[in-house]
Amino acid sequence: MNPLEKPIVTWFKKHKRDLPWRDTTPWGVLVSEFMLQQTPVNRVLPKWNEWMQRWPTPADLAKATPAEVITAWGRLGYPRRALRLHATAQIISEDFNNQVPEDPNILQLFPGIGEYTAAAIAAFAFEKRTLVMDVNIRRVLVRAIDGQEHPKPAATSKERNSRMKLLPEKNAHIWAAATMELGAVICTSKSPVCEKCPVIDQCNWHKNGYPKTELVRKSQDWHGTDRKCRGTIVQALRENESLTEGALKKLWPDASQVEKALLTLMKDQLIESIPRKRYRLPL
Repeated sequence: MNPLEKPIVTWFKKHKRDLPWRDTTPWGVLVSEFMLQQTPVNRVLPKWNEWMQRWPTPADLAKATPAEVITAWGRLGYPRRALRLHATAQIISEDFNNQVPEDPNILQLFPGIGEYTAAAIAAFAFEKRTLVMDVNIRRVLVRAIDGQEHPKPAATSKERNSRMKLLPEKNAHIWAAATMELGAVICTSKSPVCEKCPVIDQCNWHKNGYPKTELVRKSQDWHGTDRKCRGTIVQALRENESLTEGALKKLWPDASQVEKALLTLMKDQLIESIPRKRYRLPL
């Protein structure tokens, strides 16, 4: 047995957070995985609860308009995820009898579902033995096993092969959830709470004296970015049936950036143009 498994799983069973998508339908798991992409749990929780009340099955969401979906997504960020989730709901409703498929290879064919998300849905919705490697899991294992502060930006084949060997034959989904939880609340990126870690005595990063990583982690200033400009436009259109280009330009200091944002938002089908230089969410 992997020597890390028992202490981490034991810790998890005692300390895990009460998250609603841990006791839900496969559809509820799929929705949570879409929302949790690049968005923290505390922001996802209220939105997930709203969506599951409003659209408890894929068929329910499939009937919604793109405008309703984008508006309901609110400020979760990256609203293209909302449209991809909507498209996925339509496919599941029409082609899979309203049932989320269990096979991660099939899941990867859906809009917005890559290798990681497919593995996570298969594990947490269907208890499949898949290799789930989110940043929290990767950080826990790179510290405990490799003695390094942070994982590389993308997993290498060497890392994947190493982690596959740790995957339990039984209850691999619990191992995934437990290591993910440990990384989220104890073995955090900044200021880890090492004294509360159940495997500190096995952790090579601890044994090596907590060496700093050589990786430089860049953080982008949100203010003034194209993404912020796009978000401002989408939020304004959530709050109004339609707005003129002139009105939208009053919301942002750089008119040329607004023009660029309008073009990219239309390309991504997040907004649409209507006569008299007006814009609205897609109907």
